[in-house]
Amino acid sequence: MLLFNGVSIHSEHLFPTIRVLGSPLKLQKLLYLDHFATPRPFSGGIRSGRHRDRRNFEVVEGVSIRAIMAGEKGVNPVANVSFGKMVFIPILEEGVFRFDCSEDARKSANPSLSFADGKIRDNAIPKANMPQYIPSSECKNGQQITVIEFPSGTSFYGTGEVSGNLERTGKRIFTWNTDAWGYGLGTTSLYQSHPWVFALLPNGEAFGVLADTTRRCEIDLQQESIIKFVAPAVYPIITFGPFASPTEVLTSLSVATGTVFMPPKWSLGYHQCRWSYDSDARVREVTQTFRERKIPCDVIWMDIDYMNGFRCFTFDQERFPDPKSLVNDLHDNGFKAIWMLDPGIKHEEGYFVYDSGSEGDVWILQADGKPYVGEVWPGPCVFPDYTQGKTRLWWAKLVKDFCANGVDGIWNDMNEPAVFMTLTKTMPESNIHRGDDELGGLQNHSYYHNVYGLLMARSTYEGMHLASEKRRPFVLTRAGFIGSQRYAATWTGDNLSTWEHLHMSISMVLSLGLSGQPLSGPDIGGFAGNATPRLFGRWMGFGAMFPFCRGHSETGTLDHEPWSFGKECEEVCRLALTRRYRFIPHIYTLFYFAHMKGTLVATPVFFADPKDAKLRKVENAFLLGSLLVYASTAPEKRSNASGDILPAGIWLRFDFDDQHPDLPTLYLQGGSIVPVGPVLQHVGEAKPTDNVILMVALDEHGKARGILFEDDGDGYGFRRGEYILTYYEAQLSSGIVSIKVSKTEGSSPRPRRSLHVQLLLGEGAKIDAWGLDGEEVRIVMPSSDEVSKLVSASANQYKSLMENSQCIPDVEKYSDHKGVELSRTPVELNSGEWELKIVPWIGGRMISMSHAPTGTQWLHSRIEIEGYEEYSGVEFHSAGCSEEYTVTERKLEQSGEESSLALEGDIGGGLVLQRCFRIPRENPKVFTIESAIVARSIGAGSGGFSRLVCLRVHPMFTILHPTEVCVAFTSIDGVTCEIKPESGEQMLEGSSLPNGEWMLVDKCAGLCLVNRFNIKEVAKCLIHWGTGTCNLELWTDERPVSKDTPLQISHEYEVKALQDQ
Repeated sequence: MLLFNGVSIHSEHLFPTIRVLGSPLKLQKLLYLDHFATPRPFSGGIRSGRHRDRRNFEVVEGVSIRAIMAGEKGVNPVANVSFGKMVFIPILEEGVFRFDCSEDARKSANPSLSFADGKIRDNAIPKANMPQYIPSSECKNGQQITVIEFPSGTSFYGTGEVSGNLERTGKRIFTWNTDAWGYGLGTTSLYQSHPWVFALLPNGEAFGVLADTTRRCEIDLQQESIIKFVAPAVYPIITFGPFASPTEVLTSLSVATGTVFMPPKWSLGYHQCRWSYDSDARVREVTQTFRERKIPCDVIWMDIDYMNGFRCFTFDQERFPDPKSLVNDLHDNGFKAIWMLDPGIKHEEGYFVYDSGSEGDVWILQADGKPYVGEVWPGPCVFPDYTQGKTRLWWAKLVKDFCANGVDGIWNDMNEPAVFMTLTKTMPESNIHRGDDELGGLQNHSYYHNVYGLLMARSTYEGMHLASEKRRPFVLTRAGFIGSQRYAATWTGDNLSTWEHLHMSISMVLSLGLSGQPLSGPDIGGFAGNATPRLFGRWMGFGAMFPFCRGHSETGTLDHEPWSFGKECEEVCRLALTRRYRFIPHIYTLFYFAHMKGTLVATPVFFADPKDAKLRKVENAFLLGSLLVYASTAPEKRSNASGDILPAGIWLRFDFDDQHPDLPTLYLQGGSIVPVGPVLQHVGEAKPTDNVILMVALDEHGKARGILFEDDGDGYGFRRGEYILTYYEAQLSSGIVSIKVSKTEGSSPRPRRSLHVQLLLGEGAKIDAWGLDGEEVRIVMPSSDEVSKLVSASANQYKSLMENSQCIPDVEKYSDHKGVELSRTPVELNSGEWELKIVPWIGGRMISMSHAPTGTQWLHSRIEIEGYEEYSGVEFHSAGCSEEYTVTERKLEQSGEESSLALEGDIGGGLVLQRCFRIPRENPKVFTIESAIVARSIGAGSGGFSRLVCLRVHPMFTILHPTEVCVAFTSIDGVTCEIKPESGEQMLEGSSLPNGEWMLVDKCAGLCLVNRFNIKEVAKCLIHWGTGTCNLELWTDERPVSKDTPLQISHEYEVKALQDQ
């Protein structure tokens, strides 16, 4: 036991990152290390405020202390140390290695929360080959920097839930679970954390790298063929491969992190959701409409408004008075019901959840030992500490009781954890978790933040399993960590109803799959904003083929049910969902193998030929096994005009006589057999005696194979062998194609049923044959001339149908609804180092300010609010920020010419607000904005002068690392200033104004956004800190303007590295 300032510290109980070495009687130096890692003296000693956990040891504030004693030997993780090549041991299986900075670092590493069984990470296996790629590392300023170099031409993927491109080469992200509503292409931290990179080598081999740390981790892929991880020291690196195929890397990863839970079959149907279906009457209305309109659907979702005052595990007695009766009615109509549960528990005595949690001492604590209280939907809330086994059991029992209401599935939202009215959007990193020893023990929130959502999902999953061991749990989680797939599905968060997000949704689903999470999908149609008919129908067209298929929309938007956008869109949605239901036998089979072996469900096209470089950047297509889905993600481009890039070999186009230019094109790979089912309205309609339909595409050798998995669709009988796994094969010999069962697994008997074979010939042509399932079916092949005629006729018919079909209309505005204009395409300026996007039709605002060299998106924006705005008055949202602007001049980058956009908007009273964005050719590292309020037509009666106006520049910047940012400048009077978020809002004027330059500094990223302006034009500067945002405003004087005396501000932005300052 150590004594320090009168407080006892039992060192044998401190969590693993606390290392007490040397004599306990002579404490010479004490440092603390937060997750950002700049070591600083720990001032003020250790305060006496403390709490007592179940092990009866005294805990002090500052749980991330590392005590460094006099006479310490070995490695100090906080010191600056250059280790060079890392030491390694082989683990798990052949081709998998664990790397550490040193032997001492291996011994001091925290337990693994990535691995399904953390112990197997620590045990070497015998007789392994040497690793082909060995990382190097160094510790600098408390951070472990790990670098792995690959051959030139290596492509990087994965990195979990990320926006932007499928290929991550050249990108940089930070693993820090964040409530990222309305995220954009350049957002660097979303709702989940996967410190994992999938590498595809030039020769087609694949490799995986996992940084096994729960803390904030920078994944830097900006240098060609180099992976760099930066996170607080120390942590192991786990490598997988190189293996011959991408699939081998993912199956090997699943040995470590676990496979996806086996979903109930109904969960593979379509899900309809909204924030919110606010009464049981509305729920019944929506579900009945699906049935009346013959649009397939299996699941209806209840958002937070079903609760009593947003209190979890309760029901509003006026709007949802009898949930059991509601669920019984839904079940009778073929629907399942999923209900939301958030982690924030209302801080209210008398509320049974709060009372039982307080009695059980399950809450996350502040540094002073008191329960942390943060603001979320119910108001002041406490938060369960899921790092403790007793808390997980307490939550699981609540879930079990909740399921007695007929709950079929549970939706865990807000579990980053999100907290309102805080700069960081989450709880303080100094909060205390009293974690189980096998998870890491007592730690501050910075250690457990990224796994909070995973542990909540685990608790919810276990609670549903307690409720019924005969039904498979279905949990959807917003936040997660690598390994979350063991307990929950996920979705891509609060996306936007834009074509950009439509396109990006494919890459996001594929990136999650490449990071070990195969059960995901977007909010089809977009969550925030209003979809147009074409946007919604096109998104449903290919979204219906995602592993998880759900439509969801935000409160205050138009209805987003499939029938809400007119007859044309409704019909496309009906066709798309009918397709999905026909493919459910195939999708369910893929999930069986994903659960059993760790294979993926949806994969990038390059999985078909990893050596083909042209496939590595394909973002508008994906594979479902051997089924290729090619979508058009551009508004004006039909699916039949998308110029599909196909892998080598035979790929036969086919459909179900449902051709439409807004539906994706389907191809089946030669050598494949895919099972499909009948047309259904919900999964429960399917019967074991339904016809088995096989789509067959022969390869160049006249052969094909396929698999069909069947069981009860729920429960765990498949673990006892209660299933049928049928291996079908086809072979062409002597002009006859024979289709038969080559192998069967499982103990369930084969039902007596018909077998319908559709042999694909190409261009949609096919030959049908029937027989009994389990018996051989024979097809006499037509002559080659006859086949050519069939193929040609089918191609001509397809071409004619598509040419005479019209895309869904893309209506831009409805007269009585706001927001449909989101579907318009922003104007882009791409030149030099900047990629800017401007929307002239809503305030001429800039919604994207992406810096290409650093991969940083600086603006916090959605199309209709926030981002870069300008006002004509001192009042917030005064005239100028919402009017429609006219583009007066546009120059695109050509042969070194500058790129610019000039526009103006009428702000009333004879005034216009003019704005010009320019990226100068002589200095493309900066971009300038020149703005002015100009008198255009002031009446003579006013003496030629306008009303009082003020040009107020209002940019809202995203803060990636809220505790490591500041605004820095030198004032006019020569004072060096550094203003941090805790300083609150600051209005600067007079001699305290920045002397023509100020900068938003991100110390963690090592970057600063420099804003230079003409000091003669600016009267005031305003700094406002929001939740994860910062406004740096420039104000002119407030005065009237005339034709000769406009108000104007000229300023520019540039990104610089901190070392350049």
